[in-house]
Amino acid sequence: MNPVPVSLPFADRSEAGRRLADRVRPHAVNDPIVLALPRGGVPVGAELAERLAADFDVLVVRKIGLPGHPETGVGAIAEDGHVFYDDLALARMRVPRQALSDTVASERDELERRRRVYRGERSAPRIAGRDCVIVDDGVATGGTARAALRMVRQAGPARLVLAVPVAAPEALEMLSEEADALVVLTAPDNFRAVGEWYRDFDQLTDRHVVSILSERERLHRGPDTARAVRIRAGQVYLDGDLTMPTALRGAVVMAFGQGQSDPRWRATASALQRAGYATLLLDLLTGEEQDSDPLGRNAGDGGAADTRVLGERLSAAVTWLRRATDAASEPLGVLGSGDAAAAALVTAAERPQDVASVVVHGGRVDQAEPSLAAVRAPTLLLLESGDSFVRELGEWTRGRLGGPSELRVVSDAEQLLRGDLGWRQVAVETLGWFDRHLSHRPE
Repeated sequence: MNPVPVSLPFADRSEAGRRLADRVRPHAVNDPIVLALPRGGVPVGAELAERLAADFDVLVVRKIGLPGHPETGVGAIAEDGHVFYDDLALARMRVPRQALSDTVASERDELERRRRVYRGERSAPRIAGRDCVIVDDGVATGGTARAALRMVRQAGPARLVLAVPVAAPEALEMLSEEADALVVLTAPDNFRAVGEWYRDFDQLTDRHVVSILSERERLHRGPDTARAVRIRAGQVYLDGDLTMPTALRGAVVMAFGQGQSDPRWRATASALQRAGYATLLLDLLTGEEQDSDPLGRNAGDGGAADTRVLGERLSAAVTWLRRATDAASEPLGVLGSGDAAAAALVTAAERPQDVASVVVHGGRVDQAEPSLAAVRAPTLLLLESGDSFVRELGEWTRGRLGGPSELRVVSDAEQLLRGDLGWRQVAVETLGWFDRHLSHRPE
């Protein structure tokens, strides 16, 4: 959690959701879902989900107010029926839990009513194994947010994030142990009420919430089309996986020496698909070659496979994608990792009318030296570590590219296949780069 100064107050909840997006994006990689706390969190969450291309739903949680003073929160009821009490507050006010029984019963009835109104017969969203972002328009005491976080945690998310535009510092301190990450735009010391930090803070009705949910459902694209493919490349056949989103805005060929089946890269592909990019994942080495090393990956040339051969295979995959899919006229990017990194640069040099943008991760990119000057497409070099040799190699390659380029060191990326933070950053950097450079086809 690193609140930063922002221009306040927020115009309205929708604007607050838009401003949260960039801060939340690194945490929303693995099949993300945004869960909004109604009512105020719904317009915030809807805008956030739209910009993250994430699934969206509500998470119904009700605050338990002090009898006679309902604005004073002393607990919350989660959608799964669990009741969470703020025992410290109750002890301070000398109020026993039993004194809240009528309030708890009333709020439980209201929670069930809202659940029926908002979700109807729809089942609760799938949470297990996904990046889950809990959203509200602000946090005052933190009781409702804590109940929501604890309920979602029990469902086994891959990563649990609380994202709010504004919050009381004391509440954030209490919530820091409940989430894997807290994203908050501002936590002012003079916080008194959430509504003070919005110019437009109209009270929302159930009709507003249902309208937003219905509009999201109407606009939500249908399921992607995914299939296994086999592509002829010279004397060999390459097996790959092609996914075509319904709402198509571009295509990315993701090439590896080996590793297309790794769940980390598939999560990166999923992030691209949610953003509207068709993805073709394939290994440029056949299974037999990965075992027998006929292309000299372990030879004295720095351990890289024959760059010329892999470049020809990647070019064949680009040709196939152009001829055999609906991505024939869409802007196309190429991602190459490991042994395929140099091949991505070779392909970009040979196919300037097809390849509009390139991302390379790791590998001996210097093996593409004869082709570097002909690479005109904007290129992002992601280094696996800040090691001086790796950095020097990356800078050397970048200095010979014929088009615009950037070089970034991805923290912990050398543990990409084992770690968490590194691969998330790779996914975010990759999506951001293609978003910047695949909006228009090359001239």
